[in-house]
Amino acid sequence: MKDDKQFEKDSSAEHVDEYLQTLGNEDARERRYYSQEQPFSSDEMTRLVNEERLNELLAQSDAFLSSLDGEIKDFDESDINSTK
Repeated sequence: MKDDKQFEKDSSAEHVDEYLQTLGNEDARERRYYSQEQPFSSDEMTRLVNEERLNELLAQSDAFLSSLDGEIKDFDESDINSTK
């Protein structure tokens, strides 16, 4: 019986209920937001960030932005030519 009460106390539903009750509380929301911030040292960031994958993503985004820029220029030129 004691285990059942402990289970009810620590159940997911109980945690969800507590969370929902604090949603309306602006101070609790702000505390939760700032409690999630964690400063990382440069060593931790180096360990956590996959530099090779990050560089791949940056290259992909650069390529996408370049092609988008070209499309916009083509659109602008065709728009100018169609109004003449």
